[in-house]
Amino acid sequence: MLMSQNPNKAIALRKIPPQQLDEERMKQQRMRDIMLLLESLFEREETTIKMILDCLYDVGSVNIINKKFQARPINRLMKWIASMSKPVFRIFAMRWFKKNCPELLTNWLQSKVRF
Repeated sequence: MLMSQNPNKAIALRKIPPQQLDEERMKQQRMRDIMLLLESLFEREETTIKMILDCLYDVGSVNIINKKFQARPINRLMKWIASMSKPVFRIFAMRWFKKNCPELLTNWLQSKVRF
């Protein structure tokens, strides 16, 4: 066992065999490769992503409006407002998607290969 250099933090560090270190580095590198591949995929398939986000927005906005506003005139007005705000949603959704989805998908995929 190795002890931390800082006397205020007496943390016991266990010695890791070199083979496990190599395997861990390989795993981390492969997960970084997956994230880069996903980022590249999202850049190339931007039109597809926009269409998917549009579909999700349409379904989600109708569902939430129907749930929150049962009165027919207000319901129609809210659906019209939702359709007008769709371009703004698309801009923010694309930014969020490109920033967060590669990492989220990589972490999810990694959780599926752990035993």
